[in-house]
Amino acid sequence: MLDRPAKERLLNQRGCVVWLYGLSGSGKSTLANHLERRLHDEGLLVKLLDGDKVRGGLNRNLGFSNADRFENIRRVAEVAKLFCDTGVITLAAFITPTRRLRRLAREIVGEEDFIETYVKCPFETCAQRDVKGLYAKAQEGDITQFTGKDSAFEEPEGKTPDIVIDTQTETEDESLERLHQ
Repeated sequence: MLDRPAKERLLNQRGCVVWLYGLSGSGKSTLANHLERRLHDEGLLVKLLDGDKVRGGLNRNLGFSNADRFENIRRVAEVAKLFCDTGVITLAAFITPTRRLRRLAREIVGEEDFIETYVKCPFETCAQRDVKGLYAKAQEGDITQFTGKDSAFEEPEGKTPDIVIDTQTETEDESLERLHQ
């Protein structure tokens, strides 16, 4: 069996997981998509794991209960670790609403490979953006357990996250530049 260093030498890059989290509409997927393109253009192999796509496939059997949210993040972190161990730069864009879930993801991936990135944006601003129409549906009662409204979103504390991107005060280009560093 080939070890991780052999795979990283082949790719000429070091695997890692950039875990972007924040409220729906904060800009996680937008930033992850732009970063994926930029890194690809630089000749790096990148895999993007996006919450909407993963929930439509690998985790389509999961709802939004606390137990299902836990299992969703556990599975995604395990997949991200597999990519990382293959030398792939892995971008994971998931709401990840609680500190417990973020700790779980970090523990599974491993401290040395995990870059916790909080995409900060207030609930009110995300609701105004309402890119997917989810806030309107939540307001009408069509979506329950909506993060930030019915289900809590815990702000990070302490020395985590590694990076904070404030999409309310920064332009998309400024946020991408900070994330790319």
